[in-house]
Amino acid sequence: MTLKEKMKKGPVFGMACFTGVSCIIQTIGNYGLDFIYLDLEHTPWMLGSDFEKQIMAAKLSGISILVRMADTDEVSVRKVLEWGADGVVIPHCKNRAMTETVAEAAKFPPLGRRGAESNVRAAGFGGPGFDWNTYIKSQNNDTLIIPMDEDYEFSDNIDDILSVPGVDAVNFGPLDYSNSLKLPVQYGMGEDVQKAFKLLVKKTRERHIGCMGPVIPPTDENIDKAIKDGYTMLILGNDMWHFQNSLKGLMQTVTPYMEKR
Repeated sequence: MTLKEKMKKGPVFGMACFTGVSCIIQTIGNYGLDFIYLDLEHTPWMLGSDFEKQIMAAKLSGISILVRMADTDEVSVRKVLEWGADGVVIPHCKNRAMTETVAEAAKFPPLGRRGAESNVRAAGFGGPGFDWNTYIKSQNNDTLIIPMDEDYEFSDNIDDILSVPGVDAVNFGPLDYSNSLKLPVQYGMGEDVQKAFKLLVKKTRERHIGCMGPVIPPTDENIDKAIKDGYTMLILGNDMWHFQNSLKGLMQTVTPYMEKR
C-alpha cells in the first residue's frame, strides 16, 4: 500500500532522520512506521552515492520515503524520485512559483515536465515487465509534493500555493514560522503561530490533503492532541532526539554509581 493510500484511511506516522546512517534508517523502517523523513536541508549530505544509499536502506525495510530538499532545483528533485523516494518536501515555500517549479520537476506530463528515463530505480531499471505508460501513471499518482508552511509568506499566499496541481500535503514548521515573525522559537506555538496553523488546517481540510507536523515529545497525550488539532501526518521526533533521550535515561541510572568513585 502506498503512503497516499494509507493517508486516505487515517493518520500516518513517521520519524525524521538526521544521522544518515543506513543501519539506523533500516532499523526505523523495521519497526513499522509509515514513513521516514530524510533530510537534505540541515545535514551535510549532498546528492550522491551516500544519499542514494540512505534511500536504498529505507526501501530495503519497506518504509515510505519523504525527502526534505535543500532547494527547488529540478535536477535534485528528479534524482531523489528516480532513486526511489516517495515524495519531496519543499522547505521555506513562500509562493506559488516555488511550488510550481517542484511540481514540474516531480510530475510527468500532463501534470509536469519531468524528464523521463527508464534506467533508474523507480522504474525498476527498465527490467522485466517495464511499461512506460504504467510507470508514468504510477509516478504521477503516487509521488507526493509537500510544501512547507514555515514562513508568514506561506499564509499570505496559501490559496495560490495549494491550488498548484499535485500538492498532496503541507508540512507545518512551527519553529521557523516563529522565526519568520521574529518571535521566540517554540514547538508549543504562540498565538500568532497557532493562528497560522489553524488557517492551514482549515485550508488542507477543504482540499482533502494532508497536514504534516512534528509531535515532540511523542507522548500518547501529545499524539492524541495533534490528531485532534488537525495533523494527519505526524513526525514523531527524529533519530538524534530519541538517541539523546535514551542517553539521558542511561545517565540518570549510571550517574549515582559514577558519583561514588
